[in-house]
Amino acid sequence: MLFGDDHVRRYEETDGEVGYTWMKGTPTLILTTKGRRSGQPRKSALIFGEYDGHHVVVASKGGAPDHPDWYKNLVANPEVMVQVKADKFAARARTATGEERATLWAHMAEIWPDYNEYQPKTDREIPVVVLERLD
Repeated sequence: MLFGDDHVRRYEETDGEVGYTWMKGTPTLILTTKGRRSGQPRKSALIFGEYDGHHVVVASKGGAPDHPDWYKNLVANPEVMVQVKADKFAARARTATGEERATLWAHMAEIWPDYNEYQPKTDREIPVVVLERLD
């Protein structure tokens, strides 16, 4: 099973032939953010869903008390790059709120049911992020 930098590397080397389908058959994408302190590109392999023509990811970090770095980076700079299999595109990230968040959370929990176990582990509201394609 691929994790972290190995997952990103294999995904990019094979245009998602290796790494697109991950644990329990879940789809993954590669999200590239700009490091909020370094300014350098930072890549993460993330479970995603599609909803209303957009890609959606969850900043769960397994229910840890703090947001994942990739989420902190996109809050600081919402212009990101996304790779889904061989499709690479620029996107603008935004955090869903209110009813939209609730709808998207339910959708993402169908894809990865463990999300429902992560939320009770933390006091923070786990962000649900919509990636809106720019090109």
